[in-house]
This record gives sequence, structure tokens and C-alpha cells, in this order.
Amino acid sequence: MLLAVLAVVLLPHATHLPAWISALAGCALLWRAGAVLRGWPLPGTTVRATLAVIGLAGVYASFGRISGQTAGVALLVVMTALKLTELRGIRDGLVLVLLMYFMLITHFLFSQEPWAAAFLLGCATLITAVAIRLQHPREGLPARASLRLATVMIAQALPLMLVMFLLFPRIPGPLWGLPSDAGGAIAGLADSMAPGDIERVVRSGAVAFRVSFDGTVPPPALRYWRGPVFATYDGHRWTPGLGVTGAAPALTEAGPAYEYQITLEPSHQRWLFALDLPDTENLPAGARLGADATLRSDHALDQRRLYRLRSYPRYRLQPQITPAQRNAFLQLPRATDPRARKLAEGWRAQNPDDAGVIAAALRYFRRNGFRYTLTPPPLDRQPIDDFLFRTHAGFCEHYAGSFTFLMRAAGIPARVVTGYLGGARNPVGGYLVVRASDAHAWSEVWLAGSGWLRVDPTAAVSPARIEDGIDAALPDAAGLSDYLDAGRNSAWLYRLQARWDWLNAQWNRWVLAYGPELQQRVMAWLGLAGWGGLILMLTAAVGLLLAALGLALLYGARPRRADDPLLNLWQRALRRLARLGLRPAPGEGPRDFLARAAAERPELERPLQRLGAAYLGARYLGTAGIDELQRALTLITARRGWPRGRRTAA
Repeated sequence: MLLAVLAVVLLPHATHLPAWISALAGCALLWRAGAVLRGWPLPGTTVRATLAVIGLAGVYASFGRISGQTAGVALLVVMTALKLTELRGIRDGLVLVLLMYFMLITHFLFSQEPWAAAFLLGCATLITAVAIRLQHPREGLPARASLRLATVMIAQALPLMLVMFLLFPRIPGPLWGLPSDAGGAIAGLADSMAPGDIERVVRSGAVAFRVSFDGTVPPPALRYWRGPVFATYDGHRWTPGLGVTGAAPALTEAGPAYEYQITLEPSHQRWLFALDLPDTENLPAGARLGADATLRSDHALDQRRLYRLRSYPRYRLQPQITPAQRNAFLQLPRATDPRARKLAEGWRAQNPDDAGVIAAALRYFRRNGFRYTLTPPPLDRQPIDDFLFRTHAGFCEHYAGSFTFLMRAAGIPARVVTGYLGGARNPVGGYLVVRASDAHAWSEVWLAGSGWLRVDPTAAVSPARIEDGIDAALPDAAGLSDYLDAGRNSAWLYRLQARWDWLNAQWNRWVLAYGPELQQRVMAWLGLAGWGGLILMLTAAVGLLLAALGLALLYGARPRRADDPLLNLWQRALRRLARLGLRPAPGEGPRDFLARAAAERPELERPLQRLGAAYLGARYLGTAGIDELQRALTLITARRGWPRGRRTAA
């Protein structure tokens, strides 16, 4: 049973660990099973030590380290498998049980979906059943009985778990440090951008975040989800540079507001995505708006984050900038992409106003055969020139990067903004699902008196990308995930995906994203404000649960009435005689007790003799029945037929 449960616990790790580790664990399980069933010999101390060294070296060779999420779990699996080679007694079995409990926790580092929680709850029940069986090695407790008891124990623990989950005070950030790679392979935007970066993100089918709007949903052309902003270019890669620190820029609303709630998947980064552009006065706790209008968290997002925002898709941002800021947003590396510089300078010579230069750049993209593609050809050492004058094929980062370069070369302050564009509506919940495939890059230019304006050069090449999403812009959809894509899925599969995503959304919102903000809202709904009320409620709830558990245990431990009617009648007689001061001594049988009682209380001699004759006759001799015993008991209970003689002292 222990080997079977261990195999179930280890099974999910086979999907993300090297094949040799799964093979090692499988061989160890089979060998230990052979030792139990066929008497195969177990390896000696020297062999076990050698296997441990080989396993450690293998993990290091596979990952380059033995710490972190995947490497640490791999080492744990190897050592757990090798533990089977020295499994000899109850103590070793209990150690392995504790290892399996710990192994369950590691599954959450790779998946936190509802199915994973259900699987882990079932595994916890199985492990508890193994622990129960290990406590009864001689009696041979049946597997069904141990499993039933384990199920009862887990069910009894669930209410306390729920209370602790809801009421235990949450603090921002994790209680302890997780591995730097915790959360699995997360496909998200990086803290820099170069040609090809966003293409790799788009190929992932992962969900980036989900959005629930309080009222009207903005049209597709306004669904720009702002992320990191890049202001420095080195000839190949864009990096943040100016704007990461400093006060939030001045914002003037020029259109209606949208209020919404985002459930953001963990990214190990610090930026929080927001509909471009968030209101500076209604920011979530532990977040701030930088000088580049990017919303950032105070802590790295190693777990799901639930937050509310209000945004104004039509706005006027930072109409005034300092000379130092202007120069920073005009910076370009020297001696790079000369043809692009010359092209931009020609536009400037023909158009003294900035708007004319912007229009000329967009016309250039529209009229020169540019293609929007997920598989552009590679670029040479002058990437902007090569893209603009040779390949004419690229993804959104090619267009945003080259357009920003052209604007700077023409003397217009500009920067690159990355984030997401669009979002698929889930018909079950009515919310938007923004996937990694919605990743996008666009440009912002600064115009005197108007401030920063969004310009998306991709729209000049592929208007369908803006209005209808990436699936419409890339009809072949080569390399793209079809998750929640009604056009590329059958009706039943699309409905199944929508329902499963809705279940995940509820799980993420109420369980995985249950942090300080949501807990405070729950406490306010319960009428509790502040830490004092929270701790009081937690103490009261735990106290009531423990009291209920204590009462249940006392009720279960109460003396149970025997099913033997003769014994029940005899015990009733003993209770009646005890009220008269007559109690049997320890080890004293019925005959001796009744004889002693008659000697102490002569006036009760006849009823006691009749009681004794009836009980002993019914129990041992077969000369009396239960009716006779009932009549004898009635004489004692009703005090009828007693002589009125004087009582002697006991």
C-alpha cells in the first residue's frame, strides 16, 4: 500500500522532470516491490551511498544546481526513491510518509489549478491511510478500514482549514522565500525588448490575466493593457532607462472611465497591467504609478494578484516635459542604421510640424509592402535599416521599435510601450481573458501641448490586429494556441474550454488571489474592521470548532449500553442497590455480593435472595427467565415486600 501511494504521489512530477529521474524512481519502486513479493535482496550500505552520490551528481548535471524549484524537486524525488532501498521497519515507513506529505506541497509549485488541489486532497487521504496502517503492524488493519478512517479524519479537518484560510491575517508578500523560479515556466513580458522577444511570448497559450468590468466593456480598439515602457535603445535592445522612478505624470481625463477588476497571473516581475491609462487616485494597495505611467507593485508577483482599477482610455498625459527628459527621449546610438536616419530627416524637411512626420511614417508602412507575420526573417547588424528596406516583414516589436527610432531621428520624443492588446470574452462568465498571445508593443510620441500620444504602427500594416485580435490578423494562426478561440475550435470544445476557464477564474479569485485586500473586503462584509476584529473572529471561530470537536470526542467515548437484556437488568439492580449503600467490591461476583448485602441488611434478605436466584438462574442455570428477573428487580425498585424490621448498620 505504501509503494502504491508513493507511485501516485510521484506521478505528476514525471511531466516536468528529466526522464532519467522518472526511470530511477520507477526502478526503485519495482525493486522494493520485488523485495516484498519475491524476496529480492536490498542493496548494502556501500551501494546505497554510491547511488546517492550518482543521483546528486545527475541532478547537478541536468540543472547546473541543486536548489530552486525544478532542481530542488528533482533532488527530493531522487532521494525519496533511494529511501526505498533502506526501508526495513516501521520507523523508515513513517519517515517515508512524512516525505510524501512534503512532496505534495511541491506539486503546487508547478500547478495551482482546481484539479491539482483535488488530486492533492485525495493523495493526502491516501497517505493518512498508510500512516494509520503503519500504527497497526500486528493486527493487520484492513486497507478499507484505514482508508475509511483517513477519510473521516480529513473531513473533520476541513472546517478548521476553511476557518484558518478565511480568517488568518494575510500580509503583503509571502511569509517565507520561495525558489526564484517558483510557479513553473511563465510566459510573460520581459524587462527589455528586442526583435523576436514578443513573438516567443505570443506562441504561449498561457493566460496573462482576466478582467471583469463593472459595466460597459471598452471596444477592441481601446483595449490596450499598459505594461513596461522602454526609453533607451542600444542599437539592438530597448530597456527602461528614464521613467522607472519619479512621480506619476500629470493626467487629464478626456473621456469616460471604466472600472474593472483584474486577476493577474504570477510573472516574477513587478509591473501590474492596467487599461491604458489608470487613474492615479484609485491605485491598489502596495502599488504605485511611475513617471512612465506604468503601474508597479512593491513586491515581485510570485503569486496571483487581485486588484481593482479605474482607467480613462482617452486622456491627456504629461503636456509638459523638462529639457533633460526631452533629450533622453531623443537618444539614439551613434553610427547605427544610417538609412533610417536619412529617411526620417527627409520627412522632417518636408513636414515642419510633428503630426506631418508621424503621418509620413505611417504612410511608409502602408505603401511599401510590409507584412505582419509571426515568422519574420532574421535581421543583420543594422536591424532597423534591414527591416525598413529589405525584409519588410515583422511582428509588433519590429514596427514599434522602428517607428520609435524614426520619430527620434526626426526630432520627436518617443518611447516604446509593451503590454497586451485585446482579450477574448468568456461567454460563461462575461469577463475578458487576456492571453500571452495578446502580447503587443506600440509607440508613444510626445507633442507640445498634447503630451504623450499613443501611435500603433502595427495598425498601418494590419488593422485587423487592432479591431479583431491576433487570430484575425494571422489567418493561418501558425504556432498560436487555440485556447478560447471560437473560430478554430468545435462548438463543444469551445464550450468546454469556456466552462473550465470560468471554474479556474472563480478558483483564482476566491482562493489563490485571497490576499490582504480581498480579506479586508470579506471582513468588512462580515462587519469586522481592522486587525482587532479579525483576530477576535479567528479566536472565536477556532474556539467554537475545538469545543465542538471536544464534545464530539466525549460523546464518542461515553459508556455504551450493552445489548444484553439480562445484563441491562442486572446493572439497573446494581444502581438501585448503590443508592441504598450496597456496592459490589472489585472482583466480587453476583452470588458473593448478594450474600454479603443480605448479611449487612437483613431486612432485604428475601428480595436479594429472589434477585440472585432469578439472575443466576437466567444467566447460568436456565431455571429462570428474563420475566422472573424483571419481577425481582421490581421488588427492589418499588420497595414492596420488604420486611419492616430494624435496619442494621452497614
